[in-house]
Amino acid sequence: MQPDERSKWSNPVMWLVVGLPVVSMIFGIGLVVIANRDSDDAIVDKVDRTAQMQVADLGPDARAQQMKLGAVVRVGGGAVDVLPVQGDFDRSATLRVSLVHPTHSVDDRVIDVKPGPLGWHAAFKVDAGSEWNVRLEPADGRWRIGGRLPKGQQAVALQPALSGTR
Repeated sequence: MQPDERSKWSNPVMWLVVGLPVVSMIFGIGLVVIANRDSDDAIVDKVDRTAQMQVADLGPDARAQQMKLGAVVRVGGGAVDVLPVQGDFDRSATLRVSLVHPTHSVDDRVIDVKPGPLGWHAAFKVDAGSEWNVRLEPADGRWRIGGRLPKGQQAVALQPALSGTR
Protein backbone atom coordinates (compact mmCIF):
# COMPACT_ATOMS: atom_id res chain seq x y z
CA MET A 1 0.00 0.00 0.00
CA GLN A 2 1.11 3.46 -0.80
CA PRO A 3 0.74 6.24 1.75
CA ASP A 4 -1.87 8.85 0.93
CA GLU A 5 -0.11 11.61 -0.97
CA ARG A 6 -2.67 14.32 -0.35
CA SER A 7 -1.44 17.78 0.39
CA LYS A 8 -1.83 18.95 3.96
CA TRP A 9 -3.71 21.99 2.57
CA SER A 10 -6.51 19.81 1.29
CA ASN A 11 -7.47 19.04 4.89
CA PRO A 12 -10.20 21.51 6.09
CA VAL A 13 -8.91 21.42 9.67
CA MET A 14 -5.57 22.81 8.49
CA TRP A 15 -7.39 25.72 6.87
CA LEU A 16 -9.01 26.47 10.24
CA VAL A 17 -5.74 26.16 12.14
CA VAL A 18 -4.03 28.70 9.88
CA GLY A 19 -7.00 30.74 8.65
CA LEU A 20 -8.64 31.74 11.93
CA PRO A 21 -5.54 33.42 13.42
CA VAL A 22 -4.82 35.21 10.13
CA VAL A 23 -8.39 36.50 9.84
CA SER A 24 -8.32 37.55 13.51
CA MET A 25 -5.13 39.53 12.91
CA ILE A 26 -6.56 41.26 9.83
CA PHE A 27 -9.78 42.27 11.62
CA GLY A 28 -7.85 43.39 14.72
CA ILE A 29 -5.60 45.64 12.67
CA GLY A 30 -8.65 46.96 10.80
CA LEU A 31 -10.40 47.86 14.07
CA VAL A 32 -7.33 49.72 15.32
CA VAL A 33 -7.11 51.67 12.05
CA ILE A 34 -10.82 52.58 12.18
CA ALA A 35 -10.60 53.63 15.83
CA ASN A 36 -7.60 55.88 15.22
CA ARG A 37 -8.83 57.39 11.97
CA ASP A 38 -11.70 59.35 13.55
CA SER A 39 -10.70 59.95 17.15
CA ASP A 40 -12.84 63.06 17.40
CA ASP A 41 -13.88 62.96 21.04
CA ALA A 42 -13.09 66.55 21.93
CA ILE A 43 -14.93 67.95 24.92
CA VAL A 44 -16.40 71.40 24.39
CA ASP A 45 -16.36 72.40 28.05
CA LYS A 46 -13.19 73.42 29.81
CA VAL A 47 -12.30 70.54 32.13
CA ASP A 48 -9.82 69.94 34.91
CA ARG A 49 -8.14 66.57 35.03
CA THR A 50 -7.61 64.83 38.34
CA ALA A 51 -5.97 61.44 37.86
CA GLN A 52 -8.16 59.79 35.22
CA MET A 53 -11.27 61.85 36.01
CA GLN A 54 -12.36 64.91 34.09
CA VAL A 55 -14.21 67.52 36.09
CA ALA A 56 -16.19 70.16 34.18
CA ASP A 57 -16.89 73.59 35.63
CA LEU A 58 -20.60 73.71 36.46
CA GLY A 59 -20.46 77.29 37.77
CA PRO A 60 -22.10 78.81 34.64
CA ASP A 61 -24.90 76.24 34.84
CA ALA A 62 -25.47 77.01 38.53
CA ARG A 63 -25.63 80.75 37.81
CA ALA A 64 -28.16 80.16 35.02
CA GLN A 65 -30.23 78.10 37.43
CA GLN A 66 -30.11 80.86 40.09
CA MET A 67 -31.13 83.43 37.46
CA LYS A 68 -33.96 81.07 36.34
CA LEU A 69 -32.99 81.51 32.69
CA GLY A 70 -34.86 79.91 29.83
CA ALA A 71 -34.96 80.64 26.11
CA VAL A 72 -36.03 79.21 22.77
CA VAL A 73 -33.61 79.06 19.85
CA ARG A 74 -35.30 78.99 16.46
CA VAL A 75 -33.38 78.12 13.28
CA GLY A 76 -34.62 78.24 9.74
CA GLY A 77 -35.00 80.55 6.81
CA GLY A 78 -31.31 81.40 6.94
CA ALA A 79 -31.55 82.90 10.43
CA VAL A 80 -31.01 82.05 14.07
CA ASP A 81 -33.37 83.69 16.56
CA VAL A 82 -33.16 83.55 20.34
CA LEU A 83 -36.37 84.33 22.20
CA PRO A 84 -36.16 84.80 25.99
CA VAL A 85 -38.79 82.82 27.87
CA GLN A 86 -37.95 83.48 31.51
CA GLY A 87 -35.25 85.02 33.66
CA ASP A 88 -33.37 88.30 33.70
CA PHE A 89 -31.40 88.54 30.45
CA ASP A 90 -29.28 91.59 29.61
CA ARG A 91 -31.25 92.56 26.49
CA SER A 92 -28.50 94.93 25.26
CA ALA A 93 -25.70 92.33 25.26
CA THR A 94 -24.62 90.20 22.33
CA LEU A 95 -24.99 86.48 23.07
CA ARG A 96 -23.17 83.46 21.69
CA VAL A 97 -25.07 80.48 20.29
CA SER A 98 -22.91 77.37 19.97
CA LEU A 99 -24.09 74.58 17.69
CA VAL A 100 -22.09 71.55 18.73
CA HIS A 101 -22.27 68.52 16.46
CA PRO A 102 -22.58 65.34 18.58
CA THR A 103 -19.98 63.35 16.63
CA HIS A 104 -17.88 65.66 14.43
CA SER A 105 -16.29 68.68 16.07
CA VAL A 106 -15.22 70.05 12.67
CA ASP A 107 -18.92 70.82 12.06
CA ASP A 108 -19.29 72.86 15.28
CA ARG A 109 -20.43 76.44 14.78
CA VAL A 110 -20.42 79.53 17.03
CA ILE A 111 -22.82 82.34 16.12
CA ASP A 112 -22.92 85.78 17.74
CA VAL A 113 -26.54 86.92 17.93
CA LYS A 114 -27.29 90.64 18.21
CA PRO A 115 -30.11 92.18 20.25
CA GLY A 116 -33.35 92.85 18.41
CA PRO A 117 -36.94 93.84 19.23
CA LEU A 118 -38.08 90.34 20.27
CA GLY A 119 -34.79 88.85 21.44
CA TRP A 120 -31.58 88.21 19.51
CA HIS A 121 -31.04 87.56 15.81
CA ALA A 122 -28.29 86.55 13.38
CA ALA A 123 -28.31 85.64 9.70
CA PHE A 124 -26.96 82.09 9.56
CA LYS A 125 -28.07 78.97 7.68
CA VAL A 126 -28.12 75.91 9.95
CA ASP A 127 -27.86 72.40 8.48
CA ALA A 128 -31.27 70.90 9.29
CA GLY A 129 -30.00 67.43 8.33
CA SER A 130 -27.92 67.15 11.51
CA GLU A 131 -28.66 66.97 15.20
CA TRP A 132 -27.11 69.71 17.32
CA ASN A 133 -26.32 70.31 20.97
CA VAL A 134 -27.22 74.00 21.37
CA ARG A 135 -25.67 76.24 24.01
CA LEU A 136 -26.42 79.89 24.74
CA GLU A 137 -24.10 82.05 26.80
CA PRO A 138 -22.89 85.64 27.05
CA ALA A 139 -19.46 86.59 25.72
CA ASP A 140 -17.93 86.43 29.21
CA GLY A 141 -19.39 82.94 29.85
CA ARG A 142 -20.75 83.72 33.32
CA TRP A 143 -23.93 81.66 32.69
CA ARG A 144 -24.89 78.91 30.24
CA ILE A 145 -28.10 77.23 29.11
CA GLY A 146 -28.46 74.44 26.60
CA GLY A 147 -30.59 71.88 24.86
CA ARG A 148 -30.65 69.41 21.97
CA LEU A 149 -31.99 70.24 18.51
CA PRO A 150 -33.06 67.00 16.77
CA LYS A 151 -32.59 66.53 13.05
CA GLY A 152 -35.29 68.32 11.03
CA GLN A 153 -36.63 70.31 13.99
CA GLN A 154 -36.54 74.11 13.83
CA ALA A 155 -36.67 75.13 17.50
CA VAL A 156 -35.33 73.99 20.83
CA ALA A 157 -36.05 75.08 24.42
CA LEU A 158 -32.86 75.88 26.34
CA GLN A 159 -32.53 75.55 30.11
CA PRO A 160 -29.75 75.19 32.69
CA ALA A 161 -28.06 71.79 32.77
CA LEU A 162 -28.57 71.61 36.52
CA SER A 163 -32.04 71.00 37.85
CA GLY A 164 -33.60 71.19 41.28
CA THR A 165 -32.76 73.50 44.14
CA ARG A 166 -29.66 73.69 46.25
